[in-house]
Amino acid sequence: MPAVAVVAMCTSTWAGDCGGCEGGCGDASACCGTKTVYQKQMVTEMKSVTCTEYTTETREKTVTVMKRVPKTEEKTRMVTVCVPETKTKTCSYTINKNVTETKTCEYTVQVPYTEEVEQTYTVMTPVAEKKTCTYTVMVPVKEEKTCTYMVKVPYTEEVEQKYTVMVPYTEEVKATRKVMKRVPKEITKTVQVRGGHWETQMVEMPSCGTDACGCPCPPKQCCKKVWVPTCETKEVTCMTYECVTEEVPCSYTVTKCKPEERTRKVCVSKCRDEERTRTYTVTKCVPEERTREYTVTKCVPEQKTRMVKVTKCKAETRTREYTVCKCVPETMTKEVSYTVMVPTQKEEKYTVTTCECVSEEKTVSYKVCVPVSVTKEVPVTKCVMVAVEVPCGDCCGNNCCGGDCCCDSCDCCDSGCKKKRGCRR
Repeated sequence: MPAVAVVAMCTSTWAGDCGGCEGGCGDASACCGTKTVYQKQMVTEMKSVTCTEYTTETREKTVTVMKRVPKTEEKTRMVTVCVPETKTKTCSYTINKNVTETKTCEYTVQVPYTEEVEQTYTVMTPVAEKKTCTYTVMVPVKEEKTCTYMVKVPYTEEVEQKYTVMVPYTEEVKATRKVMKRVPKEITKTVQVRGGHWETQMVEMPSCGTDACGCPCPPKQCCKKVWVPTCETKEVTCMTYECVTEEVPCSYTVTKCKPEERTRKVCVSKCRDEERTRTYTVTKCVPEERTREYTVTKCVPEQKTRMVKVTKCKAETRTREYTVCKCVPETMTKEVSYTVMVPTQKEEKYTVTTCECVSEEKTVSYKVCVPVSVTKEVPVTKCVMVAVEVPCGDCCGNNCCGGDCCCDSCDCCDSGCKKKRGCRR
């Protein structure tokens, strides 16, 4: 049976005196008492619950089914048949004949000829010229200088400093806590159970199209299955849980801290100013004027004359002959054969099939869901509070730990009180 244990805060009762231990804490139980704590424990019980289950039953019923029985009979009718017949007729048509005709026309052309003319043009002749210019350059010169500067020299000084520490102490506080319980409760619900059955119905289908005689087809009778739903209201008993809150007294230990002022000596690093001298070299640039010669090339314009050949065009009229093609209409006749369809009456036989509706009774099976009340044993888990006696934390005196209680378990040794994992401060 699974159970979950949770340590709860509760009122502690001491079984013995928690004074100091003479001669050291050789035995932890000699200077420590016991206290009662409550633990939450999950307990599983079997409980009878009434619930509703559904079983499937097969039932039978008699239904009337309409069947269509086919009936074939032979009939005679007159049919009009078109017979092809070939005839001849004379028809006229028009064609276009091509007729050629020669014509003369005049046109103008541009005839090129060459003519020599005098042309004047300008050329650029280069001429060299010398010039003198003055420019300034910066000549570097080195110079030594002396400067004074201040530096920070570090030194250490011991000073007295005050500081505050937080000294811990324990205090017992009484309070109450709220415990939530789940209480079972039976309630009644109204539910709706949906069911139904299948029924066969006759449906009349409208006529579509015509028969071989051209008459409209009679309407058809068809059978189709229809689901008829039912709805029933029932009361069902079910189990629910309500949450109830209770207040339980408890006490717990609180660790508090009080400030305490202390004094200590610390080393402080300080700096003092010290004057020093150094020599350094500075490079300066002094301007100096210089002269240089350079050559400049210029282009001077110069006019010259030359003979060139120029191509020109003159207009000239010429004559040419060309051929023109015309279309002349001409009427002609020809014999044409064509086919016409001549209607002829003819007797033929055809078969007609009709259907008659015949009723027939059948037995069909169907299934229904029937509710059945069933009592079951179901596991119910609830939380209970169990009182447990556990040893108190050690309150060690000066002979044992040399100070206040540091945790629930105090090891007495030469090195003092040791804190264990899980101790409450």
